Amino acid sequence: MSFEYSQEISNDYEKLFENKKGYDVIIYAGENENLKEIHAHSLILRTRSQYFNTTFCNNLVKKENGKFIFKKPNISSNLFEIILRFIYCGKIDLKNLQGPEMLKLSMVADELNVPTLIFCIQKYLIKDHYEFLQENLMDIFQTFYQNELFISLLNFCFIEIEIIFDSDKFTSLEAPLLEFLLKQHDLNLSEIEIWEGLIKWGLAQDQELNKDVSKWNQEDFNIFKKILNKFIPLIRFCGISSEDYFDKVKPYEEILPKELREEISKFHLILGYKPSFNLLLPRYSIDSNLAIRKHFTVFASWIDKERGKLNYKFNLLYRASRDGDTAAAFHAKCDNKGATIVVAKITNSEQIVGGYNPLEWDSNNCSKSTKDSFIFSFTNKNNFRTAKVVYSKEDQHSVRCYEYCGPFFGFGDLYTNYAFSNVWKTEFRRSYPTLDLPDSMNVDDYEVFQVIKK
Repeated sequence: MSFEYSQEISNDYEKLFENKKGYDVIIYAGENENLKEIHAHSLILRTRSQYFNTTFCNNLVKKENGKFIFKKPNISSNLFEIILRFIYCGKIDLKNLQGPEMLKLSMVADELNVPTLIFCIQKYLIKDHYEFLQENLMDIFQTFYQNELFISLLNFCFIEIEIIFDSDKFTSLEAPLLEFLLKQHDLNLSEIEIWEGLIKWGLAQDQELNKDVSKWNQEDFNIFKKILNKFIPLIRFCGISSEDYFDKVKPYEEILPKELREEISKFHLILGYKPSFNLLLPRYSIDSNLAIRKHFTVFASWIDKERGKLNYKFNLLYRASRDGDTAAAFHAKCDNKGATIVVAKITNSEQIVGGYNPLEWDSNNCSKSTKDSFIFSFTNKNNFRTAKVVYSKEDQHSVRCYEYCGPFFGFGDLYTNYAFSNVWKTEFRRSYPTLDLPDSMNVDDYEVFQVIKK
């Protein structure tokens, strides 16, 4: 028989943190009028923090009158005491801290080598301070881009990369940071948007260059080529459409190596051509005519019920306009493929609707229950603030799998009606909270994607 009293131990260590009995460490945190003397215990510090352990083991700390002395003028006493409490008992309350304070706290946790606390702060920031992160994205990226402990914040930056590229500070980004960005495989931008951002950055590096490339001479092209030379190999030209290449890349084609230009031309002109030149493969893209990568980032956050991550691959299984808009075609492509998400485009609007089935589709003519399925709507797919999602009430009809029906969510909350061509229905709303959709909607097309955990 075994017993565990971890909470009792945690409470006792918290009491020790508060009463300081038997302390043998004095920490001077802050400076000038904000200087404060804090007492602690070396055994706990060296056990719970690699920073303190290294300092003690290597005799890097002075000892006066039997007490170890630390001086940390760069860390406020308030933040130091928050971290000490976490070191002692694993408890922290972030609700009373504002975004800037939490970032400072995470930097202190990094300095003192308390990675668990860094993870907690990142998770809380992404969950409850989303707007603060968006507003300060450039500064966050510049501060943490080289630190692997802040991978959650970096992933957030990659997902919201559009904000960085649109920022007034983007053109002042240092070259190593831009290079770091362009090396990422999962930026939440199309390749042509990345190219346009690179051109904008390059033009800002030499104010004498005319913004109108049609007025450049050979010297101008040589200057620009030198500016962008190290970044050109990082552009996935195979991920740029022929139309975009002709309109937005070709005017600057003079800065590309001759061999690269020839390979790109063959790629666009010869069907199925495989470049022999060292061309990077396209970044991860999603084959959809109805939604862009950012929509799928939102879908991923709804699946995980946690923002700031893209932990899934979305593989197109079925497109009604391509594979046939029938129940038989849907089931032939989508049955027994695991979790899927459905996206449908409403006729004569920018609205998309759909749903997530975490189980699988089949033709067994039965209903299934799950708490994790959802249905959604973007009133305007170009405005992400119009997004709305509602989750299953976990009744017996979360999803329905009938051989004569296509995607069917709820008792009749959102489903295809093949009795009428291109019509989706929402007339029996019982299994999900309402999305405020009309009872009947004409649909231009719909797609089904297999959802695979990375």
